[in-house]
Amino acid sequence: MIVPISLLAELLQALPQLRAQIYFKSSMTALSHAMEDLVLAGSDDEPLVIASFQRERFYRQEAHRYKRIASRSSQVYVLAAPETEFKNSSECHESVAFAPEDGLNKEWHLVVLGEHYSTCLICQEKIVPIDNQDDRDPLLMDQARRFEGIWTFDREVSCKAAELLLARIVTYRPELAEKIDRARTTYNLVKTPKKTRKSAVSKAAKPDISAPKNSQIPNPKLRDAFTERLVTYLQAGQHKLLKAYAAIAAQERKERLVNLITTAMRQSLNPQEIVEVAVQELGTALSASRCLIYRCKAADVAVKIDREFLRPGASSLLNQTWPLQENPIWSDAVARQERVYVQDTAQHPLIVNTKSLKKTVKNWQIVSWLMVPVLYQGRVLGMVEMHQCRSALAWEEDEIALVEAIATQLGAALIQAETYAHLEELNQQLEALDRTRSNLIAITGHELRTPLSTIQVCLESLNSEPDMPAELRQIMLETALGDADRMRKLVQDFLTLSHLESGRVQWNVESLTLQECVDLALSSVRSPSLDRQLPKIIAEVSAELPLVQADGEWLVEVISKLLDNACKFTTPQGSVTIRAKCNGCQMVEVIVADTGRGIEANSLKVVFDRFYQEEGALRRSAGGTGLGLAICKQIVAGWGGKIWVDSAGKDRGSEFHFTIPIV
Repeated sequence: MIVPISLLAELLQALPQLRAQIYFKSSMTALSHAMEDLVLAGSDDEPLVIASFQRERFYRQEAHRYKRIASRSSQVYVLAAPETEFKNSSECHESVAFAPEDGLNKEWHLVVLGEHYSTCLICQEKIVPIDNQDDRDPLLMDQARRFEGIWTFDREVSCKAAELLLARIVTYRPELAEKIDRARTTYNLVKTPKKTRKSAVSKAAKPDISAPKNSQIPNPKLRDAFTERLVTYLQAGQHKLLKAYAAIAAQERKERLVNLITTAMRQSLNPQEIVEVAVQELGTALSASRCLIYRCKAADVAVKIDREFLRPGASSLLNQTWPLQENPIWSDAVARQERVYVQDTAQHPLIVNTKSLKKTVKNWQIVSWLMVPVLYQGRVLGMVEMHQCRSALAWEEDEIALVEAIATQLGAALIQAETYAHLEELNQQLEALDRTRSNLIAITGHELRTPLSTIQVCLESLNSEPDMPAELRQIMLETALGDADRMRKLVQDFLTLSHLESGRVQWNVESLTLQECVDLALSSVRSPSLDRQLPKIIAEVSAELPLVQADGEWLVEVISKLLDNACKFTTPQGSVTIRAKCNGCQMVEVIVADTGRGIEANSLKVVFDRFYQEEGALRRSAGGTGLGLAICKQIVAGWGGKIWVDSAGKDRGSEFHFTIPIV
């Protein structure tokens, strides 16, 4: 039963004057639909329609059309190679399931014979090898499939094609032989002996009730109807093609922008640079009047605009304070974590009914407004805003999707930059910790070993020389006691700083007179037990100052350490001044100024670090641990104040400032 011979080959052999042409699938689809519509729109009763599909799936795409055609005629035959449920049947039309090995599985046929017209399409697929098929669009590849064959209105050719197809149908469905014989008679397809083939063909072409004069050419009405249908399908195909090209162009633009943001992210971990690239490219791509991208959090009240894309004619928002919480559109976008698009601000009820928002829209001439939040794992990192300022230009869905894609990419970029910044900060902390460790080792070796050695020498001398003169014995004892006291202070500073940094200190806050605390600190600095020459100390603290609120013991400690530090680095010929003033209505500012060696500009930010001394850990001519200012910083922070230092440079003195809350 299998017939491997090509039907096209049989037709060309029977009618050698025919010449095959090349057709693409898109063209054949348009021709087939036009031919089918000619049946549906024509006035002929009972036309003969024979359609042969390569596979069942191709028929499934057109099944609804052939059900409608079957309602116009009982002589409708559909052939296809079965794949799932297609089989021989006589339900709405005659279905013929041919063997997959049949030559028909590589061909596409449609024959229509009516009383006033005839047409046929007989084609065989040409397999053309295509390189890199995996890289091509499957849809475009399908439409570019090539077929070789015949398409004509010639009745002789149509009749011969119908005769050949009916013969194939009888092969697969012998039970239809009687029905097919009636079709041959009705449409003048009665077989004739080979020797009379020429006369039979001539007879088939003669005018009669089924073949009117010039029947190979449809009458003008049918021809116009066919042409109209064909043009309609060609236009529809062109429209689909344009949409496909537009979608490809949009996808290319989206990928280009996303790649641009990705490249910027890889080249720079600076969030400002990443945002600058995104705002300029996005504004250009979407032809926006204004594009804003800014960093913000869900709880922010307002933000200062520092990045903007602007077209001529639109007002600049650069360096403007942009309200957030009082903008319900912004709040809606943040709450839903989704885009908010207002195509026409003049018609949006939320804008019309919100006075402040209405004013914003008017002041900045916003006609269309798009907001897309920049998110990362549900956390708001910023916002992308697009404004149209001249007309309510509608952004397409794919354009809005592009903005969302960029916002997603921005979220990842900003988090990466933020993570890098945190890593840098952590590295700096680790470096500081390493310096602290090194300084601690140096201090332990210098500040502890030296007094221990002195104490040991003094004690050994006293022990080994019982007859030592009383004056020398006294000197030895005083030296040992002095160094022991020095070690005690060092250990005490370590413990004090440790308690302050750990937060284990119990603050006894009370109302205090600043002048009294200054007097106590001066007493400790001028103590006779400290055998040293001090510079001139001047106190300019008015008794009229308001009471301060702090822990008295710790306040005296801060003043004492600052005075001690000033005296340590000021020659006896210099001076140290302590004064105070009101700093606003909530703070008193205390200043300890000296005429000493001063501080270099690059050291102003690190003088409050642990173990810091400008000379370095191993060259401490003034002595000390370098913990005093670090302790002061922790104490002042404990009551909510601030501490800082000013200096004009080396040998030009220093001014240490700190603030205390007023009662």
